Amino acid sequence: MKFFRQDNALVVQRGNERLFIESWGKNSLRVRMTKDPLMDKNDWALSVPCEKPETQIDIHAVDITEPWYYGPERDSHAAMADEATVTNGNISAKISFEGWISFFNQRGELLTKEYWRTRDRIDRYAVPLRVPGRELKPITGTTDYSLDARFEAFDGEHVYGMGVYQDGCFDRKGSSMELAHRNSQSSVPFFVSSRGYGFLWNNPAIGYANFATNKTEWHSDSTKKMDYWITAGDSPSQIMEQYTSVAGRTPMMPEYGMGFWQCKLRYRTQDEVLEVAREYHRRGIPVDVIVIDFFHWSRQGEFKFDPRCFPNPEKMVRELSDLGIKVCVSVWPTIDQKSENFGEMADSGFLVSADRGSGIHMDWLGNTVFYDTTNPGARKFVWDRCKKNYYDMGIKIFWLDEAEPEYGPYDWDLYRYHAGPVRQCANIYPECYAEGFHDGLKSEGETQTMSLVRSAWAGSQKYGVLTWSGDIHSDFRAFKENLQAGLNMSMAGIPWWTTDIGGFVGGDPRSEDFRELLVRWFAWAVFCPVMRMHGERPPYIPLEKGCEIVDGVPQWGSAQPNEIWCFGEDNYRIMRDFIFMRERLRPYIRKCMERASVDGSPVARPMYYDFPEDEKCAVMVDQYMFGPDILVAPVMEKGMEKRSVYLPCGHCWRDAKTGETHNGGKTVSVDTPIDVIPVFLKDGADIPIYG
Repeated sequence: MKFFRQDNALVVQRGNERLFIESWGKNSLRVRMTKDPLMDKNDWALSVPCEKPETQIDIHAVDITEPWYYGPERDSHAAMADEATVTNGNISAKISFEGWISFFNQRGELLTKEYWRTRDRIDRYAVPLRVPGRELKPITGTTDYSLDARFEAFDGEHVYGMGVYQDGCFDRKGSSMELAHRNSQSSVPFFVSSRGYGFLWNNPAIGYANFATNKTEWHSDSTKKMDYWITAGDSPSQIMEQYTSVAGRTPMMPEYGMGFWQCKLRYRTQDEVLEVAREYHRRGIPVDVIVIDFFHWSRQGEFKFDPRCFPNPEKMVRELSDLGIKVCVSVWPTIDQKSENFGEMADSGFLVSADRGSGIHMDWLGNTVFYDTTNPGARKFVWDRCKKNYYDMGIKIFWLDEAEPEYGPYDWDLYRYHAGPVRQCANIYPECYAEGFHDGLKSEGETQTMSLVRSAWAGSQKYGVLTWSGDIHSDFRAFKENLQAGLNMSMAGIPWWTTDIGGFVGGDPRSEDFRELLVRWFAWAVFCPVMRMHGERPPYIPLEKGCEIVDGVPQWGSAQPNEIWCFGEDNYRIMRDFIFMRERLRPYIRKCMERASVDGSPVARPMYYDFPEDEKCAVMVDQYMFGPDILVAPVMEKGMEKRSVYLPCGHCWRDAKTGETHNGGKTVSVDTPIDVIPVFLKDGADIPIYG
C-alpha cells in the first residue's frame, strides 16, 4: 500500500484501487475511491463552489511489530509501515497502515469509523470473515461496479435526515431505507448524527442504506466510484450550515410562499378557478396562491391550457392578480406519443430511452414517455414551451409533479438517461427537473423562484424546491408519519416542505371523522413551511355524457369541492381563523426564511436541533420547533381532549393560548379543543398567534 499527496488530497493506493481524501468546505472532508484509471468527474450534490482549505496531511511510519501476528521468530525485528492523518479544521481522518479510516473531531473524540472484519493488527481483532469497510466489486462484463461502504454502529447514537419515507420513523437509527424515489418517498441521503457529525452519501445510484444496531451499511447497485462527504460540528446548526455551504442553500422564499395556498383535485375550467377565488375574496379571506392541477392541458406533453376549458387564461391570470392571488400550474414530465412535441423530442434525444422492452413508461390516459431532465437540451425545450404558454401569461409558479418519475413498474434497470444508466443516476431526476425551471425563470430576470416538486435529492434546495409528501392517505396514521417525514426532510437540508392538508386519498368530506382530521391537519399546516390545501375528495363528479374522450384525448374528472367552507359552518370558522393566524405569523415566518437562505437553518425542525443536550428531545416524535422561538405540539390522535407537552429545561415557556408561563424541564398537560393547537413561546418571545 502507498500513501502520497496529490494536489490537495491524500491518495492511498492499493493495486488499481485508489482512495482520495481532501478538504471540501469548512471542517469537512470528501472521500472518494475508484478502480478506474481516471476518477469519474461527476460532483453530484457537491457541485456548488465552496471553500477548500489547504488539506493538512501527515504521512508517517509506525512500528507494526506484533509477536502474536508475526510469530516468535520476528520478536527481535521491527517491522515498519506508513499510516496517515488528514485534517481540515475540526475534523481528522486517520488511515491505518492497512487502509482503514477513522474520523475524529478536534477534541480527539471518535465520530465514526469504517467497519472491517478481517485481520486488524492494531486492535488485535483478528476475524477471518474477510468483510472490508469498503469495496467496489466489478459487475462482470461491464465497466461498472457494485459498491458497499460499511461503518461501525454505536450504542446511543441518533440519526436524523435522509428525506421522506412513509414509515413513521423519526430517529433513523435502526431503519432500512431504499435509496430511490417513489410516489410519497424522497431519498435525500444526508443525515446529522448525535455523535457530532453530518454525512452525505454523494451517489445518486439505486441502492439502500441500513442503520442497523450492528453496523451502518450503504449500497449502490451500479456505480463508477465511492463518494461521500463528512463534516464535524459542535451543534446541529453548525453541521447544517457547513453542509448547505457545499450542497447549496435555498433562496429567500417569495412572499407568496408564506401565506395560504388553495388547491384541489382538480379545477376543470377557468370558471371554476375564478368562482373559488372570488368567493374567498368576498369572504375577506386572504389566499396567496391558487393551484391549477393536472389535465388542464390539451394533451400530456404539450404544456398549455386546453382552450375548451380555459378559453382566456390571460384574462383569468389578470383577474386573479387583481385579487392578490398568484397562479401555480401543474406540469408533468409525461410526453404523449400523440402530442405535438413528441416527434421533435424523440428525434432530439430528449426522452428517456429503454435498454430493452417497451419504451412506454406510463399508460394512464395516454401512452406516454418521460422526458429526460438530465439532458440540458430537454430541460431548455420544456422550459421554452412553458415560457410561451404559461410564463408569458404571467404565471411564474410551477407544480412539477411526477418528479420521481413514477415509473410503472419501478424497474430502473430498464431505462437510460442522458447522464447514464438509470441504476447509476436515478435519484438526480427531480433535481434536474427543478433546475430546468429555476434556470428558465432566472433567465427571464426573476430573482425569487419557487417550484412545488414531488421529490428531491441532495442539493435540490438550491433550485427553490418546495417538496411535498406525495399521494398520502387521509388518516391519523399518515398525519403522524408525515410530521416525521417533514422533520427528516428539514434535517436533510431541504427547508421548504409541505403536505396535502387532510391527506390526498380517502378523505370523505361528508364524514365527521374526516372533518376532525382535516381541522387538526389544517391547524398543523399553520406551522409548516408552506400551508397548502389539497386532496382528492370522493365521490368524483361525473363528466358530462360523451365527454370522456374529446378529439382522441382522454378526459379526467374532478373530485368534490375542497374549499374551507365545504366542511360545515363550525369547521369553516375554525379554518378561517387559522388562516388569519398564519397571516399574523408572516413577519416571523419571513425572518425564519431569511435565516434558511443565509445559513441553512431549517424552518420546522425537531426538538433535538435546538436542544441537543436534552436527551428527552433526542427522541421527541410528536412536537417540534417552528423557528427558534415557537414550540408546536400538534393534535394527531382522534378525539384527543388533552395532550402532554415537554418543555425543555433552561428556558421559560408561555402558552400562546392561555398566557400561562412555565419553567422548562417538565411536562405539562394542555387542553386541546378542536379550535386549539398547543403552541408555546420561548423566553418571552413576543409573537402574535391567537387573536
